[in-house]
Amino acid sequence: MTVSRINLKKETVRAIPGLFAGIALIISGLFPSRSFAQNHFSQYPNVDSLANNHFRDSLNKKRFGRAAILWSLIEITPWVFDKYVSKASFADISFNTVRTNLKPNSWFWDDDDFSTNQLAHPSHGSIFFNSFRANGYSFWQSVPAAFAGSYVWETVGENQAPSINDLINTGFGGVVLGEMTNRFSNKILHNGSRGLKRQASEVLAFIINPANGMNRILDGKWGKIPTDTAAKDTTKIYAEIDLGVRDFKVNNRAGDFAWYSHAKLIYGSPYENYRTPFSYIYVNTEFGKSRKSDINLVSIYGSITGFWVQYTDNIRQMALLTANYDYIDNDAFIYSSQNIKLNLFSEFKLSDKLKINTTLAAGPILLAAVPDPYPNYGRPYDFCSGAGFGGSITLNIANKFYYGINYKGGWFTTLSGNASYYFLHTFTSELRYMIIDGFSVCAEPGYFTLNGKFKHYPDLDKTYPYLRLSVRYSLDL
Repeated sequence: MTVSRINLKKETVRAIPGLFAGIALIISGLFPSRSFAQNHFSQYPNVDSLANNHFRDSLNKKRFGRAAILWSLIEITPWVFDKYVSKASFADISFNTVRTNLKPNSWFWDDDDFSTNQLAHPSHGSIFFNSFRANGYSFWQSVPAAFAGSYVWETVGENQAPSINDLINTGFGGVVLGEMTNRFSNKILHNGSRGLKRQASEVLAFIINPANGMNRILDGKWGKIPTDTAAKDTTKIYAEIDLGVRDFKVNNRAGDFAWYSHAKLIYGSPYENYRTPFSYIYVNTEFGKSRKSDINLVSIYGSITGFWVQYTDNIRQMALLTANYDYIDNDAFIYSSQNIKLNLFSEFKLSDKLKINTTLAAGPILLAAVPDPYPNYGRPYDFCSGAGFGGSITLNIANKFYYGINYKGGWFTTLSGNASYYFLHTFTSELRYMIIDGFSVCAEPGYFTLNGKFKHYPDLDKTYPYLRLSVRYSLDL
């Protein structure tokens, strides 16, 4: 596909509603606060099985008709807008274009804008996923809806050749973002609020998960406190909101400090309900002043399944398989990937005032967008696949002083772009001190390093150091 103003507008219009669960952090008052967060995962679970499930996976009754109608509307509405409002040429479809696109050899790698491919398409896929998820279907039963939605759009909704990367981004990314938004919209709706706050909760939940919002309107439930206690999600959420300044540099060239905001949500625990998909969700977002995009980071992963490695009074270790989505777009660097990892989560309780948490992770990268300084394919990045790995360690002293080190790395080989392979390394550290309950001061130095080995061009070796300074508000929801 070619990039155009109309195409970017099209993707933005149909993608925005499904993504921004981070808005829930900024309007965190919509959630009933239980207590200020002191030490996440500090309590050992009493059970280690599905008996402690805090979230019903689906409604008792599946509504295929309504799910199919919503799914179809998500396909048809953007096409109607493109065809009759935007007058976009790619919306001029016919039997001939459909017949051509249905041929397996028609598929190709497109050259759309980075944010269109890596952010807008997964967001659109999340709505496909939730059209069934919100109508009684389980996580696994809803997965095909995201991939089918992408396939039909690529082959029927446009006259351009279908895109391989769009199918993966919309399908896999749509599942990750879809189940995350499904969980958080349910939490918002069950906050027990009334009056204006109830209306604000309904609107926010609708923005995060439009499919569920439509159901509440059709069922006459809008503005009413949910009475189905079996559907209430009592899973705890840990939240962080940062405001501060940051500075990015390229190969140690001086940069300028600029404001930024950071929001993190941790839903559940890796040590509980580990056989239920997405019983543990990690969401990390960053927004700030940038020449390219105000959305600088979206990192989401959700648990698929797991098993105990060790469980004692002072040590617990859990192996957890996760589905992961990463998106980075700042003044220095762009990167995105969709991957699967096997993670080892460990918690060591050395004393009442000293705890250490560690993680180790590795797995295949299904599709990544990696920056290319020699763009010959109409885009400044290559589509790659490969393997990812990483680890972290966090020291907690008396729930006041925290120090953490985090490393992520990846090896990539090009699927579409210049013949090459890449090594990406990211190293971050964070020093945090809690001044009073809920409020901390933080310093986070780190860097990205990208090494590219090209067959026909000079090799790439760039380092992007950065520094973040912020004030953090943290709480349990």
